[in-house]
Amino acid sequence: MNRISGNKTVGVIDYSSKDHYRTKVFPSPFYSRQEPLNHLKEWGRWADYLSPRAYTSADMEYFACRNACAVFDLTPMTKYRISGADALAYLNRLVTRDVEKIKPGRVGYTVWCADDGRVVDDGTIFHLRENRYRLCSQERHLDWLLTNAMGFDVAVEDETHEVAALALQGPTSCAVLKKMGLGDIESMKPFDIRFFDLENTGLMISRTGFTGDLGYELWIEPQYAELLWDRLFEAGRLYGIQPMGDEALAMLRVEAGFIQANHEFLNANATVRSSHTRSPFELGLGWLVHFDKPNFNGRKALLEEKQRGHRYNLVKLDINGNKPATDSYVFTTGKKFAGTVTSATWSPSAKASIALATLKAPHGRPGEEFLVEIYYQKELKWSRVMARARVVEGVFFDPPRRRQTPPADF
Repeated sequence: MNRISGNKTVGVIDYSSKDHYRTKVFPSPFYSRQEPLNHLKEWGRWADYLSPRAYTSADMEYFACRNACAVFDLTPMTKYRISGADALAYLNRLVTRDVEKIKPGRVGYTVWCADDGRVVDDGTIFHLRENRYRLCSQERHLDWLLTNAMGFDVAVEDETHEVAALALQGPTSCAVLKKMGLGDIESMKPFDIRFFDLENTGLMISRTGFTGDLGYELWIEPQYAELLWDRLFEAGRLYGIQPMGDEALAMLRVEAGFIQANHEFLNANATVRSSHTRSPFELGLGWLVHFDKPNFNGRKALLEEKQRGHRYNLVKLDINGNKPATDSYVFTTGKKFAGTVTSATWSPSAKASIALATLKAPHGRPGEEFLVEIYYQKELKWSRVMARARVVEGVFFDPPRRRQTPPADF
């Protein structure tokens, strides 16, 4: 059985008309709390929702996350409820990793591919209970998921509008949740899921995030979104809690080495030229391809690629100077084209210009050096610099507190 979730009205926002061709953008269930704090009055769009670019200063929001804690609105993230007797078999056919190893109460990161082994998207699978999962991703894939559900006893429902979510990230995040009275929160391990009662409503918390730091994601019904926001900020008042927008999160995720759709890869189903797509191996995600499980989308093509080798390597670059290498070309030291920068930022934690880049294989060995062509403007004058860069192994920011259980009381 395949179906799309039913319409409903949530809080003061009418979601009953979810025709994406008529409704241009939704305010988040947290909008009433976000709007007064958004002093810059700059809003971006994430899928169907308004999303703050920054509330006051992207740099200050970044430092709030690395030194205290910051709150990011996750509501626009695509969320699919997958349930039924064949839910596990369906997901194992859909994605590259062995979903059977994601036990109830746990979260797993994964990718899914087209038949040619090219990545459609990456995301997280939440195993809520037996035969019930939640699949989260940045992009919309309902038609793809329903097409792949043929022959399975499974229900695939878009619950994006039915679940409000906040990411609470940073060293004081656990202390804030303890202050809220969420008992034994400190015993949660990375990728754990727990369920709590928040003033007679259900609150799900996962120890997950997109910052590479200690952090949690909080999931609740939209009509209780304002209640969650208020209780969170009351508890965090003495712990440096701040709201955070898209720009700060972009800096944080590059430091953590996390990839993002439309930056490091394109949806294989929406890309005209297959040469512009990427495989899991070309994104450094070969560890997510489990050939020891039964057939899954792209298995044959990925097995052939593993045997012959892949076209590209995704690497992390430490770049000389202080100019972000956004959209830059990468050259060998002999000035031959080697690849392109996909994401770049100045890292306040690493005190360096850092980047993720796609390089033509076999380039990309740790320690290998390159030249990055950077253009920047200062007072209407454009300048060009060929900055030296080095491939680094590991990520730029990986504090022990990210995995520590229980986390220290900061």
